[in-house]
Amino acid sequence: RMDDGSVKVFKGYRVQHSTVRGPAKGGIRYHQNVNIDEVKALAAWMTFKCAVVNIPYGGGKGGIVCDPSKLSDSELRRLTRRFTAMIAPIIGPDQDIPAPDVGTNANVMGWIMDTYSMLKGHCVPGVVTGKPLELGGALGRHEATGRGVMLCCRALTEKLGLDIKDCTFAIQGFGNVGSTAAYLIADLGAKVVAISDHTAAYYCADGLDVHDMLKYAAGNGRVLQGYKADGATEINKEDLLYIDANFLVPAALEGQITEDNADMIKAKYIVEGANGPTSYEADQILNAKGKIIVPDILANAGGVIVSYFEWVQNLQSLSWSLDEVNGKLADILLKAFDEVYALADERKYSMRTAAYIIALRRLVKTKKIRGIFP
Repeated sequence: RMDDGSVKVFKGYRVQHSTVRGPAKGGIRYHQNVNIDEVKALAAWMTFKCAVVNIPYGGGKGGIVCDPSKLSDSELRRLTRRFTAMIAPIIGPDQDIPAPDVGTNANVMGWIMDTYSMLKGHCVPGVVTGKPLELGGALGRHEATGRGVMLCCRALTEKLGLDIKDCTFAIQGFGNVGSTAAYLIADLGAKVVAISDHTAAYYCADGLDVHDMLKYAAGNGRVLQGYKADGATEINKEDLLYIDANFLVPAALEGQITEDNADMIKAKYIVEGANGPTSYEADQILNAKGKIIVPDILANAGGVIVSYFEWVQNLQSLSWSLDEVNGKLADILLKAFDEVYALADERKYSMRTAAYIIALRRLVKTKKIRGIFP
């Protein structure tokens, strides 16, 4: 029911791709372009992502076709509760555990948790992750995906014998993932020379003041449009991908690097903060040119790793410190990075191929051990 009293019908999806290695895990996105094929693809990516970092989850994904910016908080709450009631029989801490994604946040997860708990008759914090801290959320969850991107960038420089302080970065996207990765990379001493969001893009050869941009966006409706600073030049949003920087971090939406623009990318190293930012055809072009790509199923797995920590804490009624969360995140993600890099180096594969080989080996081995029922 809308605020004006009318009733509107929305279309929503929940896909469970695999539960071979554990409960399905994956976000719920609210976006006007959500469709069943996108949700199925994202669910499959989650299966491989959880397998490559070796956490006991399968892959799921969900979404509602809507523009959340055009809905009031009360309409979003009613929409979320209705959707939760519809998918309640197939989700739960032992079945399928949703999380935030594009267009959703901790508040939405809180509404899902409350709705599910009311239907079950008792509090079930483990039904979702990415919740507010007051409802059993994990410290460090908000920054986890961006932190994972930073860890992968740092790990790659170490493998290649580079000093990250001598490296330049261009970051597409200034949402949760892009903004967090940007300030954490800048805090390492690297130069973030270009940043964009869906409203504007900026370049500064001497490095942008990421913390100043964060402060500006926080007071400007969370967008960068209109930002001004000494040395910062506004550029076309599309041109950010072609900046002459050492690293490119696509952390916006999928499908940004295609066969039409892959030849124009100057960065030698690409660390995928978004899901599916590079098309298959573009991947072939970039690999042929000797670019090193840290694939999405590894680079942005920090979020699902800390979601796993949140779920574990909920099940055990524990609360870990921020240092404990960040330390365990680094342990798991960097171990996975080392495994992928070593296989790619040994067999002369791309890191993407190596990541999928490792993920598929784990999935197949688990399936063989479990066998066929009955």
